[in-house]
Amino acid sequence: MFHSRLGCSSISFRHQALSTALHTLGGLGFEELDLGALPGVCDHVPYEPDAEAVTAVADKVAAFGLRVRSVNGDIGDLNAVLDVGQQAARDRHLDALLTLTANIGAKALVLPCGALGHEPVRSVDEDLDAIAAQLIHAGRRAAEFGVELWTESLHFLRFCWNLERAELLARRLAGSKVGIVMDFSHIVAAGENPLEYVERHKGRISHVHLRDAVPGNIHLSIGNGQADFAAGLRSLAAHGYTGHFSLELETRDITHQDRPAAAAKAASFITDLI
Repeated sequence: MFHSRLGCSSISFRHQALSTALHTLGGLGFEELDLGALPGVCDHVPYEPDAEAVTAVADKVAAFGLRVRSVNGDIGDLNAVLDVGQQAARDRHLDALLTLTANIGAKALVLPCGALGHEPVRSVDEDLDAIAAQLIHAGRRAAEFGVELWTESLHFLRFCWNLERAELLARRLAGSKVGIVMDFSHIVAAGENPLEYVERHKGRISHVHLRDAVPGNIHLSIGNGQADFAAGLRSLAAHGYTGHFSLELETRDITHQDRPAAAAKAASFITDLI
């Protein structure tokens, strides 16, 4: 029904319980999803999943027969200054999310590009160094679980919120196996150009999130903002991108009742572009 490289994030139906959201996605014809595990955004996975919670979530996903491309999680502010005990707690949280990622057959765990907010804890360079170090550490740990580690950068609400900081982080990650997730809405919301983003990150983009936006607002349905998806997808293809796409329709311009139809419409539109 939809392109085989196009999935939908469970965040799109974050108002529903996980089983209901999975049923909705399958009913719409999606065969692949990203699983939302972001505190304050989507509680389909408990913030700190213990072994019982990991098993419960994995069982629910398996019951619906959907492929999971990635788990979109959070282990805390990666530019925060941690003591030994706090780092140990973060590593336990990371291992729990990696266990879930591996158990549901997902390709990667996605982590943010720093804290919510644009101001540095120490300095821009020191914070970027800390974020990169934490991501590289998480990437090495992910490899031990047989999965990949990606980071969503740029992210309009996070520390690496614009093209400059996203590129500075990407340079620090060069040579590591940490992949980059491109999100059209965050790029447009930051007042940046998705085509320039693709040019600067060519060969590094592992996954693409799709949602519309205008400068300052990331919460728009596809077609209601300024993102040029046709040009963006052409550019990705021209630069050799062969990865997958995911609708992340955490939008605020439609009702929950209209959300399934809007997701199906967006999926048909993007399928034609791919």
